[in-house]
Amino acid sequence: MNKLLAAEKKIERGVVAGYKAIENGVVGGYKKIENGAVNGYKKIEGRFVEAFLTEDGEAEDGAAKNNAAENGATEESTEGNNSEDDANVCD
Repeated sequence: MNKLLAAEKKIERGVVAGYKAIENGVVGGYKKIENGAVNGYKKIEGRFVEAFLTEDGEAEDGAAKNNAAENGATEESTEGNNSEDDANVCD
């Protein structure tokens, strides 16, 4: 019976090691894909800000902050404005 338990433990260690290797491969692959997508988005975002939101001589960071501030002010000013069209959306 003792040999059976030893063999079972050996198999268990092998299976656990196999699953860990699979887990590490999947997680590593996911992280690479995630980083690639995030970095690609950041490049596109930076180019958009540079092309459309910067004013003469303004840095990219300043343009992004100004745009965020303008959008925040616009959203605050439109809060609470419910038109009849908004109220009848579910009808």
